Amino acid sequence: MKKRNLPFLILIGMSSVSCATILTGTSDDVSFTSNPSGASVFVKNVEKCKTPCNATVQRTLSKSTAELKLDGYQDQSVKLEKTFNPVSLVNILIGGAIGVAVDAATGSLTKYQKKTYEVELEAK
Repeated sequence: MKKRNLPFLILIGMSSVSCATILTGTSDDVSFTSNPSGASVFVKNVEKCKTPCNATVQRTLSKSTAELKLDGYQDQSVKLEKTFNPVSLVNILIGGAIGVAVDAATGSLTKYQKKTYEVELEAK
């Protein structure tokens, strides 16, 4: 390989890195408790666990909610709070448009800000 191609290859490599996806992953562990316990936790219509529990929740750029369901009680919807993932700034600083696109596609531009949700269920 010619030495003059090396800077070009380094630039291509740096611009295709998706730092937030690689360094922080594409999901977060979120804890759920309910009163009474034993409620099923659903995220995107998929049952994740029964309270009290920890669930691995995929990151996404769209709004995320968890539904808690328990027989004899009203279903409760909880908005999962997110924030900007500062690790994704590395792509912006080094000019990695491809990396930003990958982070956006995997949801890694954001991360779940609140990691614990306590839900009071109401009887029907």
